[in-house]
Amino acid sequence: MVLMSGNEAVAQGAYEAGVNVSSAYPGTPSTDISEVLAKYDGVYAEWAPNEKVALEVAIGAAMSGARSMAVMKHVGLNVAADPLFTVSYTGVNGGLVVVVADDPGMHSSQNEQDTRMYARASHIPLLEPADSADAKEYMKAAFTMSEKYDTPVILRMTMRVSHSQSLVELCERENVPVKEYVKDIQKNVMMPGMARKRHVIVEDRMNRIAEDYSNSPLNTVEYNDKSIGIITSGCCYNYVKEALPEASVLKLGVINPLPRKLIEEFAANVKELYIVEELETVIEEQVKYWGIQCKGKELFTRQGEYSVAMIKKAFGKEADSSFDKVNVPMRPPVLCPGCPHRAVYSVLKKMKFHATGDIGCYTLGAVAPLEGIDTTVCMGASIGMLHGMEKSKGRDFVRNWVAVIGDSTFIHSGITGLVNAVYNKSAITVMILDNRTTGMTGHQQHPATGSTLQGEPAPALNIEELCKNLGVEHVTVIDPFDMKGLEELIKKEAEYDGVSVIISRRPCALLVKTKEPPVFIDTEKCTKCTLCMRIGCPAIRKLTDRMEIDTSLCNGCTLCMQQCRFGAIKIAGK
Repeated sequence: MVLMSGNEAVAQGAYEAGVNVSSAYPGTPSTDISEVLAKYDGVYAEWAPNEKVALEVAIGAAMSGARSMAVMKHVGLNVAADPLFTVSYTGVNGGLVVVVADDPGMHSSQNEQDTRMYARASHIPLLEPADSADAKEYMKAAFTMSEKYDTPVILRMTMRVSHSQSLVELCERENVPVKEYVKDIQKNVMMPGMARKRHVIVEDRMNRIAEDYSNSPLNTVEYNDKSIGIITSGCCYNYVKEALPEASVLKLGVINPLPRKLIEEFAANVKELYIVEELETVIEEQVKYWGIQCKGKELFTRQGEYSVAMIKKAFGKEADSSFDKVNVPMRPPVLCPGCPHRAVYSVLKKMKFHATGDIGCYTLGAVAPLEGIDTTVCMGASIGMLHGMEKSKGRDFVRNWVAVIGDSTFIHSGITGLVNAVYNKSAITVMILDNRTTGMTGHQQHPATGSTLQGEPAPALNIEELCKNLGVEHVTVIDPFDMKGLEELIKKEAEYDGVSVIISRRPCALLVKTKEPPVFIDTEKCTKCTLCMRIGCPAIRKLTDRMEIDTSLCNGCTLCMQQCRFGAIKIAGK
């Protein structure tokens, strides 16, 4: 038995199931599944430019006969939805599992969507583990289900299951032969005439799975006090068992399609039935549709994560004092000391510019004191949104606006927005904040870094040449630490009547192996004007009697030196 996180267990389960190909785009809380999987021998694992590509790679591998998987977070499934819905019709050949990690509570996401709703809409089976042991076994079961019923299968993780640890029993890798590919136009080419016939097959498939999995060990019944019966799944199962150990519990591992016979039998054996599920009423709605009386969201919220204390309170039980919230000082998210994005937002704020923002660590530039971003919607939206503003309000409106997007996000879904802006004769300035990595999720590689997920050298996409080839005539690369030069460049491009791209290029501060000497404040020259604090560096602090720079945090970027008008900030040792 080995202690593993849920994500590590997913990777272990895929390896034991004989997976051949994995494609993913990093996104918390799913990222480390692929990073762990890449270390196993006999498995090909890659980072794709985005989740749609990742799923298409996995579909191709599965159709050719190999067991494959695609990995993403919940909002990534939006990007991959197009191929997802159609591969439900085509079916697979080798097993295909789509691992999706939801984020109840929005710890690192812009929304709180429920992947179970996607499974229902696309008619794809979905399994949901409750802990690491489940995660490994469900992953193996998902491949078996996929091949038996000729269907993709979704494995839904949630943040707590992904990042919590529990014991896992390790097994040997299964030797699964790659299946023979057989050309089948009626099955694999989804033109309307073929798709209509496949839809009937999909509906029949889901009915068979619902029937067969009513007796599956993936769904377990634990009868105790039958006055209270609770249907639950995933992480909520753990909360229920701790909060109500005396209750009878139906733990569902197969969430779509729901095992109707098993649920009806369980409901008939308990006095009162309750549904405990995070986010949407996926289980509750179907149970009520079948005419089974139950209680659910009238006791619980549709928002955020559940907890033991919440469940105890809903059932009129007093929560233990250990579940009380601890009062701790608030620590707002900030850009790291030495972050190159800080210079960009400092300049934009000084110039009183607005910015349509995007998804990445640079999104933190929206918070005080920088307040450099006006909008954030989804990956790649910044360019299209600024183009829309220009077309609706005119060039004069967007003259003091820029679109801000990271290098990884630009490759993910910003390129098409730039193509659109050029094609439709926009007049906007796009700033690509190129820190040479996928920063927010932990420094993963992407097509412009020159390395693959497995650490092999790869051709590095030249972003500036790409922009030029897309028709952008004004493309300039600048070091953001040259704040004066950056300001002058932004002013210049703001006057250009066309699409211009500014590539702000400097590696993420956490990637730089050698730090510059830290800076310090000469108290004799310091007037305590606090101008240096406007850049929002966590190394700078105001004390009762003086300003101070914490040299243990200082990265030596000298941005504060450029802000100081009195020469009070100096480089240590100089």
